Amino acid sequence: MDQHYTKLERMYLGANVNTQIFDTTTVCITEKTAEIGLTITDKYFHALGATHGSIYFKLLDDAAFFAVSSIVTDVFVLTTSFNINLIRPVSSGKIKAIGKVGFESKNLYTAESTLFNESGKEIGFGTGNFAKSKIALTEEIGYK
Repeated sequence: MDQHYTKLERMYLGANVNTQIFDTTTVCITEKTAEIGLTITDKYFHALGATHGSIYFKLLDDAAFFAVSSIVTDVFVLTTSFNINLIRPVSSGKIKAIGKVGFESKNLYTAESTLFNESGKEIGFGTGNFAKSKIALTEEIGYK
C-alpha cells in the first residue's frame, strides 16, 4: 500500500492547480488518512487581508478526498458533495488539513476533515461524500 500512497501523493503534487497556484503545498497519505499543508501568503487573501474561504474548502476537500483515495486502489474517486464550516480567520503561517474516512461501502464513502492553524487551533472543518468513478488510476492522470 505504501506504493499506492506515494503514487497518490505524486498525483496530488503534480496537478496543475498545485504546481501553478499552490506552490507551497505538502501532502502525506496513509491508510484512511491524509494530511494536506499550505504556507499562507497574501496571494490567498480576500479584501480584508485574511485567507479566502475557497482555500479552506480546497484543503478540506483535498484531505478528505485523499483519505478516501487511500483505500480505493483501482479507480479515481469523485467528490459528490462537501460541506464546510469556517471557524476563525488565518492570515499567516502554515495551515494543515487532516482528513479521515468515516464510512465506506462498495461505491460510496464519507470522510471528514479538520483544518488547523500553525498553533494547532481548529480554523475549519468539513464533511464530504465521495464515489468511485470509472476512470482507472493510470500514469496518464498522474498516478505514477
